[in-house]
Amino acid sequence: MIRTPLILIAVIAALAGCASHPQPPAWEGDAKSSLDGYTDDFLRGDSAAADAEFARARRASASTGRFDVVAQAELVRCGVRAAALDYDCAGFAALAADATPAQRAYAAYLDGRWQGLDAALLPEQHRGVVASGALAGVADPLARLVAAGALLKAGRITPADIAAAVDTASAQGWRRPLLAWLGVQEQRARAAGDAAAVARIRRRIALAGQG
Repeated sequence: MIRTPLILIAVIAALAGCASHPQPPAWEGDAKSSLDGYTDDFLRGDSAAADAEFARARRASASTGRFDVVAQAELVRCGVRAAALDYDCAGFAALAADATPAQRAYAAYLDGRWQGLDAALLPEQHRGVVASGALAGVADPLARLVAAGALLKAGRITPADIAAAVDTASAQGWRRPLLAWLGVQEQRARAAGDAAAVARIRRRIALAGQG
């Protein structure tokens, strides 16, 4: 009797598995890879690289001819921008009429339009933010900064959560949101007449802005 080598058996099993579980379409991988690249470049402060990555992600998404797919890519960009207190969401706004209710709810959340917002439509980690008005419970660093941006836009953020946003951006080495949130701290320290705090924050801004 001819024995089949074990390695050949493993290869046959792997191929059979691939046949029963088709690989996702190429556009999904392309879009995700480019959106990940966009996110990293934007948060590090490399605008040119971020714009190029997002353009690739949008082309991959648009190849489906589906409004909801392209709207989702635009919402990723909106959320990443909100983490750094940039609330420009024009790309999604142009698609809002054809977006899903959950996508429109998330856009409203990012824009601070919480009146009448159905929090159940939001991603799970953001539902509690609307209910509590605080960052407690948001574990993911990027989601925490997105939530902080939404809280600030809604006029509900606390000094403790501003400090948490600064600490989060600092720990991740995300220069763009760090500078934005340090700027918020500086404005509040100046409004409070705390000259020592203003000077300290300005020194930190100068250090983070190097390079």
